[in-house]
Amino acid sequence: MEGSRENPGESSFSVPGPEESARVPVAFPPEVTEGCAVRPPEATSKKLCGYLSKFGGKGPIRGWKSRWFFYDEKKCHLYYSRTAQDANPLDSIDLANAIFDCKVEAEEGTFEIKTPSRVITLKAANKQVMLYWLQQLQAKRWDFHSRPPAPTPPTAPDPDDADALAGNEPALQLEHLELELEEFLCPVETPTGLVGAAAAWQPLSTLPSALQNISLKHLGTEIQNTMCNIRGSKQPQGSGLGPPGEDSPQSGVPQREEQPPPPNASTPEKEAQESPRSTPKASLTANLIQKAKRQNHTFPRFSEGLTRGHTPHEKVEAMKQHVLKLTKDLESQKELVKILHKALEAAQLEKRASSAYLAAAEDQDRLELVRHKVRQIAALSRRVEALELERESLAQTAGLRERQVQELQQQVQLLMDKNQAKQQVICKLSEEAMHLPTPSEAADSTFLSQQEKMEHLKDDMEAYRTQNRFLNSEIHQVTKIWRKVAEREKALLTKCAYLQAKNCQVESKYLAGLRRLQEAMGGETSMCAELLQQLTQEALQQEASEAAVDSVGLSPISEYDNYGFLTVPDYEVEDLKLLAKIQALEVRSHHLLAHEEQPLRERWAALGELAPSAELKQLLRAGVPRELRPRVWRWLIHLRVQHLQVPGHYQKLLSQGRACEHPAARQIELDLNRTFPNNKHFTCPTSRFPDKLRRVLLAFSWQNPTVGYCQGLNRLAAIALLILNDEESAFWCLVAIVETIMPADYYSKTLAASQVDQRVLQDLLAEKMPRLMAHLRQHHVDLSLITFNWFLVVFVDSLISDTFLRVWDAFLYEGTKVVFRYALAIFKYTEEQILRLEDGLEIYQYLRFFTRTISDGRKLTSIAFNDMNPFRMKQLRQLRAAHRERLEAELRELEQLKAEYLESRASRGQAAAAPGGCASEEEGEGEA
Repeated sequence: MEGSRENPGESSFSVPGPEESARVPVAFPPEVTEGCAVRPPEATSKKLCGYLSKFGGKGPIRGWKSRWFFYDEKKCHLYYSRTAQDANPLDSIDLANAIFDCKVEAEEGTFEIKTPSRVITLKAANKQVMLYWLQQLQAKRWDFHSRPPAPTPPTAPDPDDADALAGNEPALQLEHLELELEEFLCPVETPTGLVGAAAAWQPLSTLPSALQNISLKHLGTEIQNTMCNIRGSKQPQGSGLGPPGEDSPQSGVPQREEQPPPPNASTPEKEAQESPRSTPKASLTANLIQKAKRQNHTFPRFSEGLTRGHTPHEKVEAMKQHVLKLTKDLESQKELVKILHKALEAAQLEKRASSAYLAAAEDQDRLELVRHKVRQIAALSRRVEALELERESLAQTAGLRERQVQELQQQVQLLMDKNQAKQQVICKLSEEAMHLPTPSEAADSTFLSQQEKMEHLKDDMEAYRTQNRFLNSEIHQVTKIWRKVAEREKALLTKCAYLQAKNCQVESKYLAGLRRLQEAMGGETSMCAELLQQLTQEALQQEASEAAVDSVGLSPISEYDNYGFLTVPDYEVEDLKLLAKIQALEVRSHHLLAHEEQPLRERWAALGELAPSAELKQLLRAGVPRELRPRVWRWLIHLRVQHLQVPGHYQKLLSQGRACEHPAARQIELDLNRTFPNNKHFTCPTSRFPDKLRRVLLAFSWQNPTVGYCQGLNRLAAIALLILNDEESAFWCLVAIVETIMPADYYSKTLAASQVDQRVLQDLLAEKMPRLMAHLRQHHVDLSLITFNWFLVVFVDSLISDTFLRVWDAFLYEGTKVVFRYALAIFKYTEEQILRLEDGLEIYQYLRFFTRTISDGRKLTSIAFNDMNPFRMKQLRQLRAAHRERLEAELRELEQLKAEYLESRASRGQAAAAPGGCASEEEGEGEA
């Protein structure tokens, strides 16, 4: 202790001995480790770290291995190494997407960390440490997900200013999380000495052996850590165990007490010369003393600096180790004292003999003393030989006695076994002889057993309750994290779609400007015209680069839509290709902005069972989601034809068609190849849709002989096939349209009801849009040439697929009133463009394709059902009745004129008969 006080400056730091150096682990994160340098425990006292057992390995070495775990705040990774002194971690666990689990059936303290790629099984020292780790890992994961995204990587903060740099928002979120988790599971107190920097000082006896604990999977890292530890241990060995002056007090201890005093002070030189044996004895004694001193110096001393800055538990552990070393030191000192005592006795005997030899006056006396010693030696030798013979005889006798004792012990053991067996038989017979236990005793024993079972059940119930609370908190937190990530992803997708839509709109305006410049330039052959033509070609050839952009997956628009229709119209006129490109960009822009239809999908999901209602009517007008459209259409069709449907009716009609050919079969076959030339399902040679369409149209021809087949029915049936993907459902859809929704003679040979609707449409246009109707009449434009096909096939091939399917959604439920609404909405949508045209031929050319340029289906739907109100069915019936009377009158007048013409022609034919026996052309052919 005096040596340690000589240098006060060194008392705050002392180098541990070999055993202590193996027991001074330090926690460190990987990004701050430099070489083999270790950080003091104070720097990592606030870190989440500690020893846990990890289950791993393969084959015979598979089992629990102790690992030092520490958490990295920046990366949300849990690193682990074999010991706390290792410079390089073995591996890490990504906690950002991990979930935590604990099972009651597993060993105490066992829990799991489940990542998308693997499952890591860990075991803590006890249940409290396990719950502490789980709660801390949950908090760290939530803190990582709650951080605001930084635009640039943050610089490494100073550890001393970490608390000052931390914002208030993460702290508030962490407090909010702790309050929420308290509803499920109370916070666990920090286990003292088992987590944090203090855990690095736990005794090594609790850890597995080095061979069992080594990681063969990360052998390279293990070798690096071992070499680093060896280099780190060389420095303390070279510097010594203490200050240089620490051994000086012990080295200066006088040695007079260990050496025997000379017998005569007057003749020391003579004794030294004439006693050759005294010098080796003295040197032996001195060597033993020096060896004891070296042992005293090699024992590690407890340094005051080691105890500074550590917890009381760490100090107690260090004190215990120091006491153990001092005890070993004391035992070695006692052994040394015994050896010295024996050496001292031998030296004293030799001293007395030497004194008597030197005290003799004459040589004869000295010779006699030597002879006496020789005789004593010979006697002692003979005595030793006799004792040796006696020892051998005694050893033989002892061997015989030992064998006899073993035999007697075996006999005694047999007797004891027999006695024990007899005692067991006696006890058993005594128990049987005794009376049965009283009911009270039986009840007490039953009560005790049940009480014991109750205690076990209570323990199990408490364990399951704790597990349930933790799993509830884990589910709650993971759900919140998932919702937050989903919201971020949705916001990013919406933002990306919005930016793409804006880009499409800008590009559309750019192309529209090019088209206007192209129309304004006309056929001029100037430099500007050549530049304009080059820009137009570049804009039209940009489709290849756009295909790569579409691979992002945000836009559902490609070359074909979901039902196989071309998204870009294939105009034959070269001047209209730029217009088709503009239209495609507008369609894509509106589709990208269709992410706002999520509330509509939620309303459909909340609707439940389909039933006629005002809510269903509004939803059908807004449009049916693509994935729900087949189910909704089947329900609407069944609602229309449930009084006509008979099981097996469609198959019966097909068999009838196979037995006899229908007169309309030839016309049906001709129209199959003309059905939807812009749809890949009907143009592909290997597609089965044309065959299905043929069977549906033939079955309907036998179903309704009055109509048979009319041009336009092929497109109605084809749409039903594309949506419903079932022949029988498509057949009943065609029946519902022709026989229940449309008027009776809508598809007859005269198409009378269709002509009536064209006149009704013109009356409604004159009422709703008088300026437009006056403009068309001024230029003598007959709208029925354009709109007749709209009504006949319900806008198929007129509007783009997304828009006319919206029309069909409402048409199948409300009827033909929807067709009038959309026809008026189309003219309202393009009214200003039509009014700017001042030539009849130009108006006809525009009306021939203008419906394909309507890309905003939501806007068209809003005009149809909002701007066109009021639209009463009573008014529609009155207009139809009035125009039907006029049409029938016109048809009767036409029939009358036709009859008069035939009658006058016949009379003229008889009067102008050929003279001279010449036969007419018809008669000549008959004779031939």
